[in-house]
Amino acid sequence: MMSGRDRGHLSVTTDYHAKLFAHELTKAGGQGLDRITQSLFNASVDLNPHQVEAALFALRSPLSKGVMLADEVGLGKTIEAALVLCQFWAERKRSLLVVCPAALRKQWQMELEEKFNLPSLILDSKAFREEQKAGRSNPFSQRNAIVIASYHYVSKMAADVRKVQWDLVVIDEAHKLRNSHQSSNVIGQNLRWALQDRRKVLLTATPLQNSLTELYGISTLIDENLFGDLPTFRSLYANTDGDLDDLRSRLSGFCRRTLRRDVMEFVRYTERRLLTIPFNPTNDEHAFYEAVSRFLQRGDTYAFPKKQRHLMILIVRKLLASSPVALQGTLEAIRSRLVAMLENRPDATLPSPSDCLLEEEALDEYVEELMEVAEEELPGYGDLDASSDDEPPPVLDRRKLKSEIDELDRFINWSRGMGTDTKTTHLLKALDTGWAKMRELRAEEKVVVFTESRRSMEYLRTFLEANGYAGDVICFSGGGKRDADAEKIYEEYMAENRHNSDVNTAGSKAVMLRHALIDRFRRKAKIMIATEAGAEGINLQFCSMVVNFDLPWNPQRIEQRIGRCHRYGQKHDVVVINFLNQRNAADLRVYELLEHKFRLFDGVFGASDDVLGRIDNSTGFELRILQLYQQCRTEEEIQASFDKLQAELEDSIAERLEQVKRQVLENFDEDVQKRLKFDYADALHTLDEYGRKFWLVTKTVLADSAEFDDKGLSFKLTSSPFPDVELGEYYLKPKT
Repeated sequence: MMSGRDRGHLSVTTDYHAKLFAHELTKAGGQGLDRITQSLFNASVDLNPHQVEAALFALRSPLSKGVMLADEVGLGKTIEAALVLCQFWAERKRSLLVVCPAALRKQWQMELEEKFNLPSLILDSKAFREEQKAGRSNPFSQRNAIVIASYHYVSKMAADVRKVQWDLVVIDEAHKLRNSHQSSNVIGQNLRWALQDRRKVLLTATPLQNSLTELYGISTLIDENLFGDLPTFRSLYANTDGDLDDLRSRLSGFCRRTLRRDVMEFVRYTERRLLTIPFNPTNDEHAFYEAVSRFLQRGDTYAFPKKQRHLMILIVRKLLASSPVALQGTLEAIRSRLVAMLENRPDATLPSPSDCLLEEEALDEYVEELMEVAEEELPGYGDLDASSDDEPPPVLDRRKLKSEIDELDRFINWSRGMGTDTKTTHLLKALDTGWAKMRELRAEEKVVVFTESRRSMEYLRTFLEANGYAGDVICFSGGGKRDADAEKIYEEYMAENRHNSDVNTAGSKAVMLRHALIDRFRRKAKIMIATEAGAEGINLQFCSMVVNFDLPWNPQRIEQRIGRCHRYGQKHDVVVINFLNQRNAADLRVYELLEHKFRLFDGVFGASDDVLGRIDNSTGFELRILQLYQQCRTEEEIQASFDKLQAELEDSIAERLEQVKRQVLENFDEDVQKRLKFDYADALHTLDEYGRKFWLVTKTVLADSAEFDDKGLSFKLTSSPFPDVELGEYYLKPKT
């Protein structure tokens, strides 16, 4: 056999050659690019040079307990880690775990399935019980799927997780575990114990936020002995005359960081353009808001069981800010529960998730996400479990209960009589303003409108279709109830692509429904209205306008929304439109924080992981906002409380450690772009060689069953030598 670049003229002349090539295609192991060629070939994603190099870095040392990939935001750390997982899977090392924040679990599952064809299982309490019922004693022990679980659940199930001999563990957003070395950090301590001595890949854009000791804390997740004990680390590096050059040298063995400036030649970034739509609710709408808000601030109501009080109040407040229609259904469900209590009926339960803010899956994720914060940061907010079956019934004051039911009746009738609210009518103005900006940017007129409520989603679709957008609107939501339009779109998509070899229609219905809706949005619809389910795991680079009809308080969730469009592959600047209630002092102050302090809506990159990592769950920002809404009754109280919160955040947001971070973490190799370009060219050549071998083996195996087009790298299967393989046209790589 020839070696090096002389292999470019491979040809199959005998069955022996075909068997030899087939062996080379399926063998595992190797060094450098040879080791990951199969994974590169199988990936349905355009890989950039730095991503290939990062994956090789993670695979390089078989003796290492792990690495930290710390690329700046927007450079594809998830792709890098998925490439490593793909390689482990190809090598039959299939005991694999991804640990991430609850809100990112679905996104990970979609990335693995769509871009690397890797099966995965999201494990939570419900899935764990189902797996046990199916006969698996420890559902974490999987060989046919990559396990995905949240920090909170891995911590809760640490004993079961520890029993598994994991081949590889990926920990996303690893900066959230920067204090895992401290005994007071319950989740961090549990994860360290559960995953001790397992090989790991840590992902974080912010390995250093406020103190050098955070690097020590994160490093202990990989190996507790990398830097010795904490006093030694502090004496060597954390004082004013610490040896930062030595620290960077030590880090280089397990930490790799790529900066945006290193890859500007390969990755094109666009900007964000902010448009704000202010509106003034009518006196009737404002009075309704104030009345319901006062009801929520009372601590003596029967409406919310103690165990779920904080979660339910959070949900109702968000619905109140969304639309009267969104709130109406939940008020009716709460009223029904109170009536059942009054009549001593057994059906006195909380509203179902589908009657509230989110789909059931999304609500479960939301609860788990809040619990991760509450357990660590906000004592007294930990009782957010979605089940309250074990809560003893309250002692009833029937007179008071009847009065509360009457009060809810008044709210329900009030919301029904308001008609189309001011915020909804301003959506037409927002779209007109956005279309004008789209034409200015020469971008296609498409927009994704986000709302936190399924009821608001349906309400907005009806409103838009009645006001000039009939046939141009589709809805995108998670599990639970399916609307007839979505089912029709799904059926049409499956029929159209039944014989299309470029489209894999073998996925689950839930996955294929997502594909169908996105395909319809790309090809026909102008407007997609989405709940939070649309903020995770989907790519909408063909759309360059985002409307936040409801604005979450969690900056990370806002960033995820905008990131559906403002991401690698976007060709135009992305317009972000937000609504602003001019008559609500608290809403105004929240918006001020999100816009000016978190830098979410403007600039080339939007909010950086650096800011989000410091602010997000480390301070329980969303629950802090809920506290302010609940406690403040006058505009003066609102201003004073938000001023205090902003002062507390200033130190976290301030860029105090930039000089130290640059000295310790950044790559000072002036030829980094040249090196990446050279390595990438070699990777493409190796990948091309693998593809040629694959093509020649395919021609040998199907010689009597297909007609081949060598130029187009396609073949038409005329007779099938394999069961369940349909006749038709196939391509070596999907057509672009």
